[in-house]
Amino acid sequence: MALLRKINRVLLVLLVLMACFLLHSTLLRASTRPTLTENRKSAVSPVRASEADDVVPVVICASEERMGASMATINSIISNTDASVFFYIVTLRDAVKLTRRYIEKTKLKGIHYKIVEFNPMVLKGKVKPDSSRPDLLHPLNFVRFYLPLLDITHKRVIYLDDDVIVQGDIRTLFNIKLKPGHAAAFATDCDLPSTHEMVRSIGMQTTYMGFLDYRKQEVKDLRINPNDCSFNPGVFVADMKEWKKQKITKQLEKWMEENFKQNIYSSAMAGGVATPPMLIVFHDKYTILDPLWHVRHLGWSPDAHYAENFLQEAHLLHWNGPFKPWNYPAVHLDWWERWFIPDPSGRFSLARPEKDS
Repeated sequence: MALLRKINRVLLVLLVLMACFLLHSTLLRASTRPTLTENRKSAVSPVRASEADDVVPVVICASEERMGASMATINSIISNTDASVFFYIVTLRDAVKLTRRYIEKTKLKGIHYKIVEFNPMVLKGKVKPDSSRPDLLHPLNFVRFYLPLLDITHKRVIYLDDDVIVQGDIRTLFNIKLKPGHAAAFATDCDLPSTHEMVRSIGMQTTYMGFLDYRKQEVKDLRINPNDCSFNPGVFVADMKEWKKQKITKQLEKWMEENFKQNIYSSAMAGGVATPPMLIVFHDKYTILDPLWHVRHLGWSPDAHYAENFLQEAHLLHWNGPFKPWNYPAVHLDWWERWFIPDPSGRFSLARPEKDS
């Protein structure tokens, strides 16, 4: 009998230890997921918003260093549409209060939005340091990979980088018809003749050759023609059902991990490490956007300019590249600055040359 009681005590201890292990594992998995921090100023709740035909959901990141850029993007969107827009504003924990204050203390206080806190732990073992352009390794640069983790309640969303200005009605972009089986729509780098001269003048890459290392066997095995047109993932429309069905996030993570081990692309080679995985996963499997909805390369040179009449026709302008319009030097500053809202905290300010007295 004593032996039986001893065995029972041992089994009870083992059972408690197993329960503790399972609880710890569950908490650990949860800690690597983005967490929702708040849902503010929403006359249309997230659930109802997903059911409303006229709601346009937009995902945009807001980093502490570039908060004014994100707010300029939001301002340009709401100023050029009468549609109801719902913003998923993704940021890191340290910038949640700053994000909320920027909205509540400015003309943006009436927007419908949800602040989503992104946990950078999801990137562990997937991104390695690279000194060529460290800004491209910011955790928020990879939010576009993790749309299903943002608790999005809408069937489709628009993703925008924070260095864009929207001049057209965002509802038109949202209403694009995606082809069957396509999880996203992008604008290709070969699509707009008006941009070709700019691309040539600044030496921009427009094909897969400029983004992947074709000397690596892993890249050769993809059987992707190096002369195929690339695309920029700073602006896209995503079908959330297809994204989840095709496990797009898992596919993207696979190539991030592969690059972590094999160096099949780099920020120096590809102008960032967020673009190559998207190029691989979506090759020949995306709908093409109207090119006027993604006029880009405005940030690749402090000297190369587009014609003013062409900029007027553009529905969306993108300052991708190192020369951002809130800094100096940069081009077409007035096209961006008209949407800028001064930071009520005074942390974000424009860099401009001193005027001669």
